[in-house]
Amino acid sequence: MLRRKPTRLELKLDDIEEFDGARKELESRRKREEVDMVGASDAECALGLSTDHKSREQMIHDRIGYKPQPKPNNRSSQFGNFEF
Repeated sequence: MLRRKPTRLELKLDDIEEFDGARKELESRRKREEVDMVGASDAECALGLSTDHKSREQMIHDRIGYKPQPKPNNRSSQFGNFEF
């Protein structure tokens, strides 16, 4: 690995203005998303309080993308595909 001398970085006025503009834009996006999330979370809370445990569990599974496969209830599934 070759070592070199550190490079000197200079901060210019244009760079500072660009950074401030990007920061303000990001903050405005976050505020809009928070407003949207507050409205959505109120609706979800109302649904969560009025529904039973299974639907709450289903909502969680849908949110994380979990799709459980039902287990078959016959003997061949318990012991595999052995034939006697």
